[in-house]
Amino acid sequence: MYDWSSCPEMEAVPGRVSGAWVFKDTRLPLWCLFDNLESLNVDEFCEMFPPARPEQVQCILNCISKSLREPAATR
Repeated sequence: MYDWSSCPEMEAVPGRVSGAWVFKDTRLPLWCLFDNLESLNVDEFCEMFPPARPEQVQCILNCISKSLREPAATR
């Protein structure tokens, strides 16, 4: 099973945004990124959602990609 807390640019804090996964040190939920990936590139997303930085987005996408490469039995 992939440990999402090992991704340094995202966090889930009880009491902040109802414990949803957010960009680290922000209140911006990660679902905003995925809801907008189809219509916005990374730079456009970061312009529309200023707490997010391009390097954060790339790190999060890399972590998610890594988790999807693990065999299903280990997730």
